Amino acid sequence: MSAWVLLRGLARESAHWSRFPEALQSHLPPGAAIVALDLPGTGLERLRRSPATVPDIAAQCRSSLQARGVAGPIHLIGLSLGGMVAAAWARRWPAEVRGLVLVNASAAPISPVHHRLRPSAWPALLRIAATRDARRAECAVLRLTSRGGASDLQLLERWTAVRLERPVSASNAFRQLYAAVRYQLPARSPDMPVLVVCSQGDRLVDPDCSRRLADEWSCCAVEHPWAGHDLALDDPGWLAKQVAEWHCTAATFPSCN
Repeated sequence: MSAWVLLRGLARESAHWSRFPEALQSHLPPGAAIVALDLPGTGLERLRRSPATVPDIAAQCRSSLQARGVAGPIHLIGLSLGGMVAAAWARRWPAEVRGLVLVNASAAPISPVHHRLRPSAWPALLRIAATRDARRAECAVLRLTSRGGASDLQLLERWTAVRLERPVSASNAFRQLYAAVRYQLPARSPDMPVLVVCSQGDRLVDPDCSRRLADEWSCCAVEHPWAGHDLALDDPGWLAKQVAEWHCTAATFPSCN
């Protein structure tokens, strides 16, 4: 049975998946392996220098997965920047990837820059980058990316502890952002089942980015009616259910893509 590899977004790490890995495990067949990878420069990989291009980030993530003894075939689930990394991975090593799930992802040239990062989010992002108070920064992140996470004091304390224990350097965060801004998705969908998921309540990225991507690639797509950018946090059970149902359909009807 193939492994399911989870890739988070800009300056986030595997701990930020919160309850989603467990939710996904409960919806997949017994024995499915779930591996949450840290992008270079984050989490357990925080001391590594993040590459300045998405394909190079994907290559380092692939090496990290192989170092764990996990080889293809795999399924990739990427949120935000993690979605770009997953797409680059699938494009370069398609024989290793059985399926691709892109959550609230965006990329040029399909979507304009003001959709990929809403102008209304820029002031909050600048405040997050400028503050040295870990708790205040994480509270601002939750307000921007979640529809209810900022009011969850236990979650806020856990994420504050993660930031203090495994901080992401400003240079690595900038290099990840630079890579994300420059990355361009391939014009054609990779030759594998693809699911595009977006949140209608996303304050950071316009959900139209996902709609355009699904239309461009002619692939399966679903929308959550209220969740924020961090859909895996806001409604992990719903996302896990969508992934599992898509996986079952794609296995039965490969032409779903």
